[in-house]
Amino acid sequence: MILIVNTLLRDWTGAVVTRQPQRIQYGASAFILNERGHLLLHLRCDNRHWALPGGRQDIGESIAQTCLREVREETGLHVRIKRLIGVYTDPTQFMIARYGDDEIVQMGNLCFECEITGGQLICSPESLEVGFFPLDALPQPLLLTHKIRIQDALTQADRPYIR
Repeated sequence: MILIVNTLLRDWTGAVVTRQPQRIQYGASAFILNERGHLLLHLRCDNRHWALPGGRQDIGESIAQTCLREVREETGLHVRIKRLIGVYTDPTQFMIARYGDDEIVQMGNLCFECEITGGQLICSPESLEVGFFPLDALPQPLLLTHKIRIQDALTQADRPYIR
């Protein structure tokens, strides 16, 4: 088990982290409501948890470009960024991802509120399902770090969160 200042670290699903992450990676995620106020989520193939659309930043792109690309790839929708919800880097707040059985990564994420400008909702190869859900009936299990981002988005704070 990995401890940081007497805090047991857990990954984004809540599982205990038993060894040091191998690297740090950055990405973006998107909080998107439709015209009915329902939240866009997808069921990830890799960990079978519901999540906001988003993913890893590619070399040569800005973090805003990452957000737009990941939403398009994972959902088929085109969006524009409205505001920055927060910057999420604290490993004690579920900012550790597992990919397969052997890769453990400490994450940094910028979460943006976005609005739909076009496209058509599709299910990508990275997702088992994709859809809009009422905020009072979100599907489970939901990635723990995404629960924090959703709560932050709903506060409509006038400044981004730094967590």
